[in-house]
Amino acid sequence: MAVSVHDLRNFVIRSLNACGVGDSDAAIAADCLVTTDTMGVFTHGTKLLAGYLKKLKGGGYRADSVPLIEREGPSWAVVDGAAGLGQIGCHFATDLAIRKAKQTGVAFASVRNTGHIGAAGQYALQATRSGCLAMITGNDIPSVAAPGSRKAVLGSNPLAYGIPTAADPIVLDIATAAVAGGKVYAALQRGETIPPTWLIGPDGHPTTDGSLYPQAAALAPMAGHKGYGLGLWCEVLSAVIPGGNLTWQVGSWIFDPPSRPSWHNASIMVVDIEAICGLPVFYDRIQGLIDEIHQSPPADGSAGVLLPGEREFQLRRQAELQGIALPEDVRGKLREAAEICGVELPSL
Repeated sequence: MAVSVHDLRNFVIRSLNACGVGDSDAAIAADCLVTTDTMGVFTHGTKLLAGYLKKLKGGGYRADSVPLIEREGPSWAVVDGAAGLGQIGCHFATDLAIRKAKQTGVAFASVRNTGHIGAAGQYALQATRSGCLAMITGNDIPSVAAPGSRKAVLGSNPLAYGIPTAADPIVLDIATAAVAGGKVYAALQRGETIPPTWLIGPDGHPTTDGSLYPQAAALAPMAGHKGYGLGLWCEVLSAVIPGGNLTWQVGSWIFDPPSRPSWHNASIMVVDIEAICGLPVFYDRIQGLIDEIHQSPPADGSAGVLLPGEREFQLRRQAELQGIALPEDVRGKLREAAEICGVELPSL
């Protein structure tokens, strides 16, 4: 059974309201979570809500937090997320970076001491709505091995970018691990086998035993040393520059007590395309590149080459018309969220 986007969004807002989050902040967080679901990325959508509610009720995440600009210049800023929801801190920092980029052409903002940021691609998408392109990074408690290690060294630090076009933007959102940790949990909950490329066991070699993660196994880095290098880049931009918590200093928003903040961090780099080359020129040039990629001869059995985000926007339009068919693991987490906050759940 599919749930309407409207009903799911209202449920998320009312659930956050029940835990003390104000209407405008609840709407920002709900839009991030529900939009992610509409795009088929169920590991980072409303499945996260129950964990966020526990943190809000326990005091680890502050329902009334207001992001604060700690220091800034004409084209940069460091924001304290004040232990609030990561969606609120990142939305604030992205909006700030957009406004600065409109003045200086390019801007960089980082946010420290915020909650779990969810899908980094949502903030890249936010920038594209203003005719800007963006790169987003985040850091997390270590869960990813490095080449040659026997344990986790870095988080599954996300890297996302957004590129505006005259139609749907191009949006990429990836973990620098071989797979996001949420996909390991989801596969276990569904009773699916873990591929041998996902995890590194306690001996430093691949394992297919998903039950070992995260206590005794780490995620494999994406593309070996390449993913490790990108994960380190994310750590520097997200946490080293703003003075945020690094690696093991970051809390686990899932496993730590609800009263403990998670001290996540993120960075947002924004380029105002109009200032550099003009949007009409850029749109014409990017469309030529898109057309060239689309015209690439498809492999046998393939419908053709897609741009990053193209499939997700197709799913989003379908969800807006027909509702979202949520997987059982997501529906289970939404039932848990309803119990936590005492808000009636729409039919799933």
